[in-house]
Amino acid sequence: MGNPALQTGLLIGGDWRAAAGDARFEVHEPATGTVLANVADATVDDALAALDAAHRAQPGWAAQAPRRRSDILRGAYERMLAQADRLAELIVRENGKPIAEARGEVVYAAEFFRWYAEEAVRIEGQLLTAPAGGNRIVTLQQPIGVALLVTPWNFPAAMATRKIAPALAAGCAVVLKPASETPLTALAVAELLAEAGLPAGVANVVPTTRNAEVVSALLRDARVRKLSFTGSTEVGRLLLAQAAQRVVKCSMELGGNAPFIVFADADLDAAIEGALIAKLRHNGEACTAANRFYVEQPVVEDFTRRLSTAMGALKMGNGLDPDVRVGPLVDEATRAKVVRLVDAAVGAGARVQLGGRLPSGPGFFYPATVLDCVAPDSPILAEEIFGPVAPIVAFSDTEEMIRHANATEYGLVAYVYTRDLARGLRVSEALETGMVGLNRGLVSDPAAPFGGVKQSGIGREGGHHGLLEFTETKYIAVTW
Repeated sequence: MGNPALQTGLLIGGDWRAAAGDARFEVHEPATGTVLANVADATVDDALAALDAAHRAQPGWAAQAPRRRSDILRGAYERMLAQADRLAELIVRENGKPIAEARGEVVYAAEFFRWYAEEAVRIEGQLLTAPAGGNRIVTLQQPIGVALLVTPWNFPAAMATRKIAPALAAGCAVVLKPASETPLTALAVAELLAEAGLPAGVANVVPTTRNAEVVSALLRDARVRKLSFTGSTEVGRLLLAQAAQRVVKCSMELGGNAPFIVFADADLDAAIEGALIAKLRHNGEACTAANRFYVEQPVVEDFTRRLSTAMGALKMGNGLDPDVRVGPLVDEATRAKVVRLVDAAVGAGARVQLGGRLPSGPGFFYPATVLDCVAPDSPILAEEIFGPVAPIVAFSDTEEMIRHANATEYGLVAYVYTRDLARGLRVSEALETGMVGLNRGLVSDPAAPFGGVKQSGIGREGGHHGLLEFTETKYIAVTW
């Protein structure tokens, strides 16, 4: 990075420190495969030290005036925007997304600090008269306690702030375990919070390659009262089972398999624009990525041609190039999965209209790819692709299409394009997802409740809902 202030240690109790035994791990640049940095690799003892610090800081932070918590979050927002260029470059270097998207992520991530700076002073209680008239019903929202936050690699800034900000606003100290692929951004965000005046120990960061060992040890500790996890459904199931042993309150933002539905009356220009956003955001490596395209028969040929042209015009390369729209995937394992899914779909009869072949050279690149004539039961429609691949299925019967769209264990988000608002709303209600983009390719917003149904998650992040996830409701029956 050429930045001597780049933090690569553990943040525990306000101090930057080495891991036990000075263990470290390498962070690689996806565009080149070269080593970007060596980061402290936390052990279980390090993680428990971070929990010690958070537990000590918890009472004082919970007692802070809401306005003080608000001011610190506002300060972090301002500092994050002031350092947007540095953070964006860091995201590109360790994550691989194009620089324009990285800048957008920094702004989006900072907005969680601003939104929850405002929400921190709006933690509401309630006063009611009991129906029988003999007493009053008082309810309070109190901080739940120390929160364990586990974040993924695909949005290293936004997924960190989307959890940290509501936790701090509610009065909770936190231990953050970022993904080992992208720990540097999380460490940089923690540094900004310290500069904004966050007391030592309130936010602790423990990068590690011992993911299962560290998280399990923390979940077994009675001082952890909240788990907020974003990642795969498979890992989420395991963590829910572990959390159940101590009845830890959980928020889970898990996998997705988003259908992108285009009716014959849709504005195809708008649908193509939305498809590029929904499919190619972070090279398709997003839980909200459009995973399956259902296009009504009269326009499927036109839509396929237009989408292939639009995706084919996008430059692929190192995300630091401002003209690049398709960057590398995060690692070889992710790319290998994309190759497997595309090859299986083609073997089952799908046609390649664009891409579909591995490029030569270094880095973990996969080209923008469009497949049509995809069978409704193709495996590529059942798994998260996590790459820049658009499989297209033609449909003629709306009810049958909805059944196919709902025939998945996932239910995070769906996209619907139609000029008929009544039909759009009917279909939106029928889809088994927590969110719907109706004539929009982007649903994420710090002010909105983000989350899914079925095996896509539990709870919501963002909006006022996200704040309440870090509180407990206390009811007081009182007579005066």
